[in-house]
Amino acid sequence: MNTDRSLETEKKKKSGLRENIEAIIIAVILAMFIRTFVVQAFKIPSGSMKETLQIGDHILVNKFIYGVKVPFINKTMISIKDPKREDIVVFEFPEDPDKDFIKRVVGVEGDTVEIRDKKVLVNGEKLDQKFAVHTDPHIIPEMIQPRDNFGPVKVPEDSLFVMGDNRDHSYDSRFWGFVDIEAVKGKAFIIYWSWDKEAFGVRWGRIGDLLR
Repeated sequence: MNTDRSLETEKKKKSGLRENIEAIIIAVILAMFIRTFVVQAFKIPSGSMKETLQIGDHILVNKFIYGVKVPFINKTMISIKDPKREDIVVFEFPEDPDKDFIKRVVGVEGDTVEIRDKKVLVNGEKLDQKFAVHTDPHIIPEMIQPRDNFGPVKVPEDSLFVMGDNRDHSYDSRFWGFVDIEAVKGKAFIIYWSWDKEAFGVRWGRIGDLLR
């Protein structure tokens, strides 16, 4: 009788262990699916998007909004919509695809982008961008570098022209060119955590902020 009870207890233990393993596997698969196709977390490492995004902000990126991509090859399987002007997007850096960059879309396919004395013009019209920040009063001539004077250039097919909101301190399309739409991973939409390393504290007021 004791042997029967021991066998029954052992069976229950094995059954419980199997259930736990199955639950863990399902959870891992679900997490991988969500990360690959639905939403992914990113941390902001630099100040190129200040004041919209601060160093230490942790954001969620909607990976589904621009379409479903085939993993590893970044080919769009189901197209939903393309990025539009003023979207904040995460993409593979053209000069090093292993790095992810985050910038704001300034020009889309067919747009003509020009910068004159820090003012951004798209299709000949000056953009009113309240989120754009300038901290350096100096104007750099185009012959020296393209930060303050650039173009005009026409955005090619299936491409984007992107810039950081911190316009005087952003390495973006002015310097290295266009972003292929297939390299776009998704649209940033919310700050879920924010850590101020210098003050060694949480920026509670930023948590839950929707990005626009």
